[in-house]
This record gives sequence, C-alpha cells and structure tokens, in this order.
Amino acid sequence: MTVTIDDPTEGAQALAEMVAAAETVVVFTGAGISTESGIPDFRGPNGLWKKITPIYYDEFVSSETARLEDWKRRFRFRDQIAAVEPNVAHLAIGRLARAGKVSAVITQNIDGLHQRAGVPDDRLIEIHGNATFATCLDCGARHELDEAEAIIAASGRTPRCVCGGLVKAAVISFGQAMPVREMERAEAALQEADLFLAVGSSLTVQPAASLPMIAKYQGARLVIVNGEETPLDHLADRVLRGSIGTVFSAL
Repeated sequence: MTVTIDDPTEGAQALAEMVAAAETVVVFTGAGISTESGIPDFRGPNGLWKKITPIYYDEFVSSETARLEDWKRRFRFRDQIAAVEPNVAHLAIGRLARAGKVSAVITQNIDGLHQRAGVPDDRLIEIHGNATFATCLDCGARHELDEAEAIIAASGRTPRCVCGGLVKAAVISFGQAMPVREMERAEAALQEADLFLAVGSSLTVQPAASLPMIAKYQGARLVIVNGEETPLDHLADRVLRGSIGTVFSAL
C-alpha cells in the first residue's frame, strides 16, 4: 500500500531511514530536481514546451534554419545553467554516490548539475544526453559550445566536424533514438537495487518512465519524490511531496 507524506520535513526523515536501511540505492532524476536551482522544467504549468515549440531531430538534420534556431537555444541554456549551482538534493545525491550508497544516478536532465555536485562519471547515466557540450552526428567527436558559437558568429553557418558531419549539442532531441549504451547501463543498475528513488520526474516520458516500474517489479522498494502527482504514485511504497531540497536535507 502506498503511503503519501505531504510534510517535506516528515518526508526527509522517512527518506533518510529508508536510505539507511537499503543496501543499494538507484536514483532516477527529472527536471523537478533542478527547478530549485533556478532552471525551469519542460512540462510543468510554466514549462519550456508551453512557451516554445521543440525542434525535432529530423528538422535539425534537414534544415539549416532549424539548426541555427536550435543552436541559439543551446547557447541561451548554456548561459542559464552557468549562472546556477547544484542544490541540496543534488549535493546529497552526489555525497551518497561518492560514498557508494548510491550505485547509479540515472537522469533525464541535460544540465550537468549532477557532475558539478560530485556524482562520479562511472555512476552517472545521462539517458537524455548533456547540453554542456556537442558531438558530431557522424563520427561522435566531441566539440565545445564556445567553438560552435564562434563559428556561427563568424560565418552565419552552423558548425561541421572535420569529418564533414553535422555538429549538434549532445542532447537527445525529439524523434532521436535513445542512447543504447546508456539505456543498457540503466537497466543493469536496476537489477542490483533494493531501493529506487524517482526524484522530480513527471514519469510520463517513455521509455524513461518505465524504469521505476521495472525496479518495482524486480523487487526494489519505490519512493517517488515530487511536487505533483505522477501516474506511478499507486505503485510506490512512499510518495514524498513538497520541496525536493527539504526532503533530501536529512541526507
């Protein structure tokens, strides 16, 4: 039976007790964990997709106009995330990951705040990519955003790799295939977990939203920490409402 705790201070104590009792914790995070750092979410009442239309992957590949607009948004987001810091929840998760209590942090977020909070690279699984750098769509070579910005400013054209391929911010766009290796890593992590924390995610975007279900069916206890209801609340052992930072403060 699901137990819902609406008081975030009470939720903090419940979460601390569950984490302490667990052997292996897997954390799954969505945009809601970063809103308390000042980064707007995508699907909330004031989310990004309420204000602008997403650029689909096939548009990016086929249209220079779409690529220029996509890059303009990437540079704006780069500046936005550079101006914020990881919050209490990011820092608590980073500390638990470094201590070995959290075996994996699976995130939908592209803001790089988990890295800045100290989550080790070998424990971080970014299933929607990372907006802090770019890659070539053909050869996979890494490119820096500042380099791309300089090319566009000088030529008015979007950047190409030395191999001739299109360069794109290293995020998974609408219509783009999910990263196979990262999804395999996420599924492998679930097999070891006895506690799965779903934090700040609407749990509506597939296939990522299936991960809490898989963890639950494989025997892990499921805790959902979110400001609003999710479609999977009925599956959770605990649903913790309110400020995510407050809920994680005891950790």
